[in-house]
Amino acid sequence: MQSFDVTEWGKPLQSALRATPTPVGTEVLMRIKYCGVCHSDVHIRDGYFDLGGGKKFFMAERGMKLPVTLGHEPFGTVIAAGPDAKDVPIGQDRLVFPWTGCGTCVRCLEGMDNHCMAPCYLGVQRPGGYADHLIVPHPRYLVDATGVDPAWAATLACSGLTTYSAAVKLLPIPKDEWVLVLGAGGLGLSAVAMLRALGHERIVVADLDPNKFAAARAAGAAATVSAGAADVLEQLKAATGGMVYGAIDLVGAAATFQLAYACLRKGGRYIVSGLYGGEVPISIVPTVQRAIMIQGSYVGSPQELREVVALAKAGKLKALPVEQRPAERISETLDQLKAGTLIGRVVGVMSVTAVMD
Repeated sequence: MQSFDVTEWGKPLQSALRATPTPVGTEVLMRIKYCGVCHSDVHIRDGYFDLGGGKKFFMAERGMKLPVTLGHEPFGTVIAAGPDAKDVPIGQDRLVFPWTGCGTCVRCLEGMDNHCMAPCYLGVQRPGGYADHLIVPHPRYLVDATGVDPAWAATLACSGLTTYSAAVKLLPIPKDEWVLVLGAGGLGLSAVAMLRALGHERIVVADLDPNKFAAARAAGAAATVSAGAADVLEQLKAATGGMVYGAIDLVGAAATFQLAYACLRKGGRYIVSGLYGGEVPISIVPTVQRAIMIQGSYVGSPQELREVVALAKAGKLKALPVEQRPAERISETLDQLKAGTLIGRVVGVMSVTAVMD
């Protein structure tokens, strides 16, 4: 099998050839057709996340040992299974839920593998989808996305799931109030599409790059504002008629936190999913007096991914433009994501069989 690996933190991915693994126990072997290229892999390839205040969280502390195969948005064909795997759809295409847990803790048994304290995430602690073959630990992590464009389906495993899980934390959203989406990259566009799929239309998007506004409006945003403008709060108030009910932050930087906090009305909700990094001081008294809720949202559960796929199958979730690139260009794509110059989503074509679909 061929994979594209991090062999040195912060350096380009390297192609590697190794024996194709054999599934054991409950494992399932997939031939990967597509794998979405996610912004999180920018940080993972660098080897750390910025915690702010000069502090960093290093991936080596999360159980990652080089070389490592990234990629957590895989879609492919089930080709084999271990002897203990039951009801395995051999020969069929499946979307893979990558946020796998230990399988035995309280959170995993509740179906919240993404909250497992001993995670075994594909593309993090386990080899991921930047390869033409992938071992999935159990058939329960396979999701039938029949009828959904497979290249777009791959992106649902992270960007789709992450934005859906964040959006539902705002429910119920009053119809006449506004939701702010911070960031108009792939995640931001997905968040707009998710909010529209859930029935909400009053969505305003803020981003530093005005070149991304057309894509945000095409995805369903009702208004856009320049996040870097000195009068960004005034722009937001002019666009929405006042303060906003909720904010979904797909950047997760000090500046976006401060903007979201400043524009929430009383009782407003701030959901942060972005991992850009940093830290901010929070004044306790106004947080209490304004009854603001601040909540982190990290990817989502297996059931939430099935709900995302159901929205896509029903035609309620608008498909975003997806550019297909050969696997050899994944490292270049990560560079573009790091520079903030990429609009929309890119998936790597991991297997030659994918181009024949």
